[in-house]
Amino acid sequence: MNPESPEERNGTPVGRRVFLGTLGLGALGVLTAPALQRGLESLAGKDPTGLSGLLPNGGGFRYYSVAASVPDKNATDYRLTIGGLVDHPRAYTLADLRALPQTRLVRDVQCVTGWRVPGTPFEGVRLADLLDAAGVRPTARALRFTCFDGTYTESLTLAQARRPDVLVALRMQDKDIGHDHGGPVRLYVAPMYFYKSAKWLSGITVTDRVRPGYWENLGYDVDAWVGRSNGRTDEPTG
Repeated sequence: MNPESPEERNGTPVGRRVFLGTLGLGALGVLTAPALQRGLESLAGKDPTGLSGLLPNGGGFRYYSVAASVPDKNATDYRLTIGGLVDHPRAYTLADLRALPQTRLVRDVQCVTGWRVPGTPFEGVRLADLLDAAGVRPTARALRFTCFDGTYTESLTLAQARRPDVLVALRMQDKDIGHDHGGPVRLYVAPMYFYKSAKWLSGITVTDRVRPGYWENLGYDVDAWVGRSNGRTDEPTG
């Protein structure tokens, strides 16, 4: 959830109380008949309030917005920078990332608000491989992630970031990640609630300590293990 946590869609910011209030929207699932659903998705793309994004969409995901607008990035202008406590800072183009070895994972996606999308494929570069290439310094303890929406941030400890089920993802549901889902590149942290999987990823900074991200500063748990955090008991996703 970049907040897919949140999944987000362009619109006015949605605070944490409203975000948690979407739990009560489960009854609106009856509105997902194909014709009506297409209309809702079209409305969500044009709705300046962002409220239409609180409805379920055809892929099972729900969208929330924390930024007034998010620019589109493509193979021409996208860059992912890696810096901080590393020996070899670098900026990756989309072509650079696609040329690296890719890992495919299929896991359930679990949002902290309660919705779940089973068996969702993600493909991308293991974050651990990018850290190895950067040469992480001995004083490093954590990572801070920034996004080109200009608002969202996230964090992981270095040990969490090196897990084999943490990806810098380029594909989702067997296609390139679209803008609404955080493309062209997003973070994917398989065993944690989806707000840790930052959308529109643009920067990775290696740091000496954990710096809480956007939702953590509003009360969410920093260590967001599915079923073992945020007061929830969901089945693990991986």
